Amino acid sequence: MTKTKSSETQVKLDLILEALQEKKGKEIVTINLEKVGYAICDYFVICQGDSTTQVDALSDAVYRKLKTEHKTAPHHIEGNDNSIWILLDYFDIVVHIFLNEKRSFYNLEELWAEGELVRIEDET
Repeated sequence: MTKTKSSETQVKLDLILEALQEKKGKEIVTINLEKVGYAICDYFVICQGDSTTQVDALSDAVYRKLKTEHKTAPHHIEGNDNSIWILLDYFDIVVHIFLNEKRSFYNLEELWAEGELVRIEDET
């Protein structure tokens, strides 16, 4: 059975990407996991920041944008204690915000290579 993207998921995805771009998130990618049968969500959104302060700001921007413009809060947040990898779980979309050097270590893009990866262009 193949999952299909709802308009609600697309709205949330667009808001997440907008928030990350507004706070200058680096190397933003989406991974569409809808056709991956064992996936825990429909999309991963992955980006990185240059410092723990920027990682915090990116996470806060996503949280606030979805809360104010979509009336949605994450089901779960992890990583706020050290801000080297913050995860925001919105059920259908999981947002991963890494400190630069941690992103390459965990390499989620390769782990989820069965999904459709899209690189989001920087708005600079």
